[in-house]
Amino acid sequence: MRKLNLLIPLLGIVLAFAAGSCTSKKISHNSRSSADQLNVAVNHQSNIPFDSGQVSVFYTSHPELEKYREDATTVYREHHYCYIWYDNTGVVEFGQTLYNKVKDLATEGIPVKFPYEQQVEGVFNNDIENTLSKTETELMLTNLYLFYAEKVYKGIDEDSTTAIGWLLPRKQMTYTGLLDSIMLNQQLLNRDEKVLFNQYYKLREVLQQYREIEKNGGWNPVDLDPKLKAYKPGDTAKAIAQIRERLFITGDIKQNSKSNKYDPELVEAVKRYQKRNGNKPDELILPRHIKEMNVPIGERIKKIMVNMERCRWISPDLVKAKEMIVVNIPSFKLNFYRDGKSELESPVIVGKNVTKTVIFSGTLSYIVFSPYWNVPHSIIVKEIKPGMAKNPNYLEKHNMEWNNGQVRQKPGKSNSLGLVKFIFPNSNDIYLHDTPSKSLFEQESRAFSHGCIRVGKPRDLALCILKDDKNWTPAKIDAAMNAGKENSYPIKNKMPVYIGYFTAFVDEQGMINFYEDIYDRDARLAGLLFNNQ
Repeated sequence: MRKLNLLIPLLGIVLAFAAGSCTSKKISHNSRSSADQLNVAVNHQSNIPFDSGQVSVFYTSHPELEKYREDATTVYREHHYCYIWYDNTGVVEFGQTLYNKVKDLATEGIPVKFPYEQQVEGVFNNDIENTLSKTETELMLTNLYLFYAEKVYKGIDEDSTTAIGWLLPRKQMTYTGLLDSIMLNQQLLNRDEKVLFNQYYKLREVLQQYREIEKNGGWNPVDLDPKLKAYKPGDTAKAIAQIRERLFITGDIKQNSKSNKYDPELVEAVKRYQKRNGNKPDELILPRHIKEMNVPIGERIKKIMVNMERCRWISPDLVKAKEMIVVNIPSFKLNFYRDGKSELESPVIVGKNVTKTVIFSGTLSYIVFSPYWNVPHSIIVKEIKPGMAKNPNYLEKHNMEWNNGQVRQKPGKSNSLGLVKFIFPNSNDIYLHDTPSKSLFEQESRAFSHGCIRVGKPRDLALCILKDDKNWTPAKIDAAMNAGKENSYPIKNKMPVYIGYFTAFVDEQGMINFYEDIYDRDARLAGLLFNNQ
């Protein structure tokens, strides 16, 4: 019944699309008031029956729609095998509106067409013969709807996304209660954050911008001198004029003076470009920056589409938490949100490729000040025992000790977990923690850990988490972090922790940010999105 829960309320959404009153060669309705439209939508159910045996006949002649048979059968059983898409004047108005939405799936970042598009077009286009009977048309439109709902609102099936390592909970969508609001507020048709995660709509806007750029010719590659070490402010070169044009196309610089001199205006544009591409803002233009600029626009468009697909899986309720922690692995960033606004942004270090940080969620439950580090068995075998074989004083040198047959590192500034860790219990044994290796945060690419997430601003994170807890002041937090004695504190306001993976993300300023696909996950998802539709 879960699939049906997705189906029936979404049918209301399609009904709502009809408020635009698109015309059709089959439609002869008079205009209705908003109240009348709402009444018709809520109570719409034809009393005109058809032969239920035609369902099997339909799927025999349209085998590419077989996957929708079960849902369609359930719908018609609920409707006593009466027509849904017909009334006494012909195909109801929202039929063509639905078809127009399906024809325009490219704007939703979906690279697929309905398998029987030409047959459906015959229903609505006077220039094309309609080869379908009335009952075939009815069944075709129901399958068209199921197709649209699956592609736009659900996305790739959960088994496939789990197989590629996405362990964040998939949204469980029911659209009960949305119909009335959509019918009465037409703006929700274009952007309804009760249906899709808000980042989806931001990426959709950028997708249209980049498609327009592609339509106008995209961008030309910047010449890359193999002997180049860096361009610095004041330098002149043909490539600098090309860089200026490239950044003008993507809006990083407002005007294209066509100058080949690396002037102050271009310096700021370069910094802006570097920042939104996961680089440290710097005046120098390095060969790797130029290589990034030379990524074809078609590849950028695919990256946007891949990340729109990820957004389909996320519950819109995610952003409703009063407090939450979000880590985006490819951007190497953590954000602490309160009331929907970011109060803290911190650099993080994530797992190496061989010890990837898992994409999942948990609930932050307690903070451990001056923690012990209980060394994982794998590290004991691979690192500590070989170290002990070479140096009998290895444990003492690293401030470690045996504890009930296991090795642990004592609290202190040299402890691998630093002065504080943040626990959200999970089977992956992943948590957030401080680190004594502060210099690693200066690196742009920060995949160095064994899977846990090292936080660049651990004290600030503790302050944010305990801000409303009267038991803690900044001075007490500092004292606990430096006490040299482990102290575990259950936090009063439990909060969600989301560890996600987005290689394209629109920030709060509306700028698209692209990040390196450090775990090569985009290609696997693109294979599902572009090859198995």
